[in-house]
Formats: sequence, C-alpha cells, structure tokens
Amino acid sequence: MRQYDLPSLYRSTIGFDRLFNILDQVSGGEAQSYPPYNIERVGENAYRLTVAAAGFASEDLSIEVKENALTLRGEKKVAEGSRKPEFVYQGIAARAFERRFQLADFVQVTGASLENGLLHIDLVREVPEAKKPRQIPINGRASQVIETKKAA
Repeated sequence: MRQYDLPSLYRSTIGFDRLFNILDQVSGGEAQSYPPYNIERVGENAYRLTVAAAGFASEDLSIEVKENALTLRGEKKVAEGSRKPEFVYQGIAARAFERRFQLADFVQVTGASLENGLLHIDLVREVPEAKKPRQIPINGRASQVIETKKAA
C-alpha cells in the first residue's frame, strides 16, 4: 500500500478538514466488524442501513446524528436484582458496541425500526433547491446592424 505524507497536505490546503479526518479514520485503526450491517439503495436518493442487533431491545439501542456523522450505540441493560445467566456456550454476541457512519452532505435520517433482531435506519438525500443544477437561459439579442453614412 502506498504511504501518503498527509501532514504536508494539511499545510498546503484549506477547507478539506473533513476529507482528511475521513482519510485518517480509514488509514489508521483496526477494521470494525461488530455488529454486521448492510447498506442498500432503495431509491434514487433513498438508502436503508440494516444493522444486526440480535438480543437488543429498542431501549438498549440509541441513534444519534451530529453534523455528518451517524452514531449507533448498543448496550444491554441488566435489570437490577436479576441474576446474570450462566452460559454453557454463548455464540450470540450481545456485547456493547458503538458504530459510526459518515453521511454525505444533505443525507438525513428519516426513520428507524427494530424488527426480528434487525435495526433498520432509513436515510434520504435531500439536496436543497439552491444547490441543485439549474439551466440558465441565454437571452438572444437581435444582431444590431450599424449603418454607415457617406460623407457628403
């Protein structure tokens, strides 16, 4: 893999902070694999994020959107006074997790639901009218003919 000298880029660019933060996150750290998830396109500007949240109830999960970051957290809440189960084998991971997703500009979370151990989060890209491409009409002028008069 190629090595890039990001600090030299930091010194010579302005306004690309978000891009460099994403590059830092991708290049460093270990790959996060829990919980597994799918991202699917369900329309031209609509997406659905599906997270495998087996064993979690809706009150054990939290979804937060701050700026362009979507953060999912899950933590099993143990009722006070209840005893912890004693497993002979535990194959279903119910450990606490925090998973972050970078959202593109103008992507909004429109809803979330928990069905059969799957957390579905619906997202829509809503580009403001002022940011959409628009056609600029070209006003045509009739060509002006300049008449020259002969000197008398």
